[in-house]
Amino acid sequence: MGLNTLDWTIVAAYLGLVFFIGFRVARQTGGDRSFFLADRSFPVWAVALSVMATNLSAATYISSPEISFRGNLAFLLLPLGTIPAAYVIAYGYLPKLYAAGTVTVYGFLGQRYGFPVRMTASLIYVLGRMLAGGARLFIAGIAFSLVLYGDTSGPHLVAAIMIFGICGILYTTAGGLRAVVWTDTLQITLVAVAACCSIYLLLQMIPLNVSEIMDLLRADPDGDKLLLLDWRFSLSDPFTVWALLIGAAVSQAADYGSSQDTMQRLFAAKSSRAAVRSLVYSSFITVPVVLFFLIIGLLLYVFYTRPDIMGSFAPDDPLLDPKGVFPQFLLNHLPPGFKGLAIAGVFAAAMSTVDSNINSMASTVVTDIYEPLKWRNSSNGDPKNGNDNLTTPRIAVVGIGLALIAFACLAVYMHSRGVQTLISFALGIFAFATAPLFGVMSAAVWTERGNNKSVLTALIAGLITVLLLQPYMLPKWIDVPIAWTWWWIITCPIVFCIAVAGKPRRGVEG
Repeated sequence: MGLNTLDWTIVAAYLGLVFFIGFRVARQTGGDRSFFLADRSFPVWAVALSVMATNLSAATYISSPEISFRGNLAFLLLPLGTIPAAYVIAYGYLPKLYAAGTVTVYGFLGQRYGFPVRMTASLIYVLGRMLAGGARLFIAGIAFSLVLYGDTSGPHLVAAIMIFGICGILYTTAGGLRAVVWTDTLQITLVAVAACCSIYLLLQMIPLNVSEIMDLLRADPDGDKLLLLDWRFSLSDPFTVWALLIGAAVSQAADYGSSQDTMQRLFAAKSSRAAVRSLVYSSFITVPVVLFFLIIGLLLYVFYTRPDIMGSFAPDDPLLDPKGVFPQFLLNHLPPGFKGLAIAGVFAAAMSTVDSNINSMASTVVTDIYEPLKWRNSSNGDPKNGNDNLTTPRIAVVGIGLALIAFACLAVYMHSRGVQTLISFALGIFAFATAPLFGVMSAAVWTERGNNKSVLTALIAGLITVLLLQPYMLPKWIDVPIAWTWWWIITCPIVFCIAVAGKPRRGVEG
């Protein structure tokens, strides 16, 4: 039970390598554009792995096993839906956005509709990412709390969140996007290795062969746990074919096309063509990684809930909470060395959550809000050309990182009031940002219509629409809650129509 000296040595070695990378690449960083875009120097494979790490993060490491443990394999349709979304964004949006030459995707909106739209879109992104990032950080805290304290009580969760949150702030502050991308490639590799090791060890512990395990899961009293395609049409169930394939394609397109944390990495590729390839490759790599974690959840279901099958191999630790089923297994049942590797994978997923969020939000705050406001009425500089001073970006990283930790601590309380799965909790929150922003971005990329007023109205209408779709806001005569997978499908077209209703007039920065 717990970690021994060898395990802690492996975890410490991983953390030491992360900090070494962060501070080593700091020597190559000069100026805010270099800090946030790494001089557009990354190869395709590094950008692809970093994009995948950003989208998976701790939510996949901790929550995907929870989903299959409670249900079945239907969630795999979500990453499958990202593949068409990646193609649409890569070939329909990315070349024009990359060519704009801006640090953030919202700079392109500024070129089209003016500074007020750019700033409003940036604020919406920062608020939405702060909420969703806080939820993901909270998810990672569950695993870390189990490692440190053996439980997931509120005070212990808060302490765990603060510890690895601060670690993420330190190396991101030093190396900027270079540190984020190179550590992300290390982290996602470690996550995949940890997942494969966990599957192998679970198969060794369960006294059945693979074929027998599959037969057992198909015949489960609560339903076929290998079910992939749930053809029921239900607005309230987020895991049907219709909700996941359609909803995933739209929601992931919204995330790819309007979220700075993804676009920032793509903008840092060596060329527009390299950025396109990176996004497409990342979507294909994501599918097997998610599948690994869903398989882990199914195997854990047999391991923890079928003592009649496990016999003398049955675990002697009662399951504390399905939300932490995978971390509990890692902590209590893996042999020394493997345990340290797996826990390092948990930390890797958590750190990827922290660095991706704070760097993208810092780039938005500095380049879309602070610098334009600073130079708006000044003739002493031009924010379009960037700033050679790294003090402002680093202060922004620290400030936003601390705010993200605060939101994660708030998420501990928020989630304790509901019964959603962790993944639904995290993904649903981000709809407030990406659904309105993607509707406006589509108008900017695909049409020449829209102006300052119509686009601002569209953004406000999008926020209100997502709010009205929340279960606690629906009218009483609508007795079926609308699952989060449908929120983008409903909101994005409304926002797009309002945005293009305005007479075409290109905005002017400044």
